[in-house]
Amino acid sequence: MNINLDIEKILVSEEAIVQRCKVLAKQISEDYEDKKPILICPLKGAVSFFAHLCEQMTIPMVYDFIKASSYAGTQSTGIVNISYMPTTPLKDRHVIIVEDIIDTGRTLSAVVEELKKEGPASIELACLLDKPSMRKVPLEAKYTGFVIPNEFVVGFGLDYNEEYRNLPYVGVLKPEVYTK
Repeated sequence: MNINLDIEKILVSEEAIVQRCKVLAKQISEDYEDKKPILICPLKGAVSFFAHLCEQMTIPMVYDFIKASSYAGTQSTGIVNISYMPTTPLKDRHVIIVEDIIDTGRTLSAVVEELKKEGPASIELACLLDKPSMRKVPLEAKYTGFVIPNEFVVGFGLDYNEEYRNLPYVGVLKPEVYTK
């Protein structure tokens, strides 16, 4: 089975993602030139974006991971479960959470509130995809790759039932795939 056949259309090409990662990495590198930030990757969806972004950065940095979820299939449950926290001390450090997609904002908002308890000097957000039409809580990324419409997307780390993460682009999943 070829998973590319389950894609209705490509929303953001691999080339566009790679180019945008370079631009965002340059911005972050300039903004944090003397700050040695800690970049935090929410597992698992943000891994592809996180890796591409970090590879393009030109400043000293540290990275770590967090695992938080609120989705079951295509729907947010509204309940955020944080099952893994960063092990790097965040006190008085500049933190950038590098997320794959911001839609309702509930999960990321809960992550930000949890990380604030660690006493960082600052927390900023970087996201590959922003879906502002779905926002349920006020939340805005300082660094945004692409603003997208309200469509169910997969690829470049984003999944449907843990599949499709390995696509090198962001595509819209055919509805018949997730409405079976």
